[in-house]
Amino acid sequence: QVQLVESGGGAVQPGGSLSLSCAAPGSSLADYAVAWFRQTPGKEREGVACISAAASGRTYYADVVKGRFTISRDNAKNAVTLQMNPLGPDDTAIYFCEAEQRKFSCTYYTLSTPDYFSLKGQGTQVSVSS
Repeated sequence: QVQLVESGGGAVQPGGSLSLSCAAPGSSLADYAVAWFRQTPGKEREGVACISAAASGRTYYADVVKGRFTISRDNAKNAVTLQMNPLGPDDTAIYFCEAEQRKFSCTYYTLSTPDYFSLKGQGTQVSVSS
C-alpha cells in the first residue's frame, strides 16, 4: 500500500515562503498524478495545484494561487513539491497531498471532483500571520 507523507509546513509571516513536499517512502510517484489540497475549519476543501504523471507533467493551478505557487517533481527525492511564495494570511490551512495512478491531464475538474485521487496524505499545517 503506497502511503503519502507531507512535510515542510510551518509558521511564516505574510510575504514569506514555504516549500511543501509529498513523498511516498519505498514507492515511486512517477506514474502518479499528484495534487495539493488545503482545508481550513469551517470552509470547504480547496484544490490548490495538480501535476500530471511524469510522462505528461502538465500542471494546473487554482486561480487563487496562480503565479504564487509552483508544483513540481523532485526526482532525486521521489517527491512532489509545492513552492509557495509569497504567502498571505488566507493561505493558512492544513495542506494535503493526494495521488492517483492514472494518466490524465490535470484540470479544474480533477481538483474539484471529490475523491478523484485515491491516495491521501495526513496533511501538514501552514500558518501565515504577523
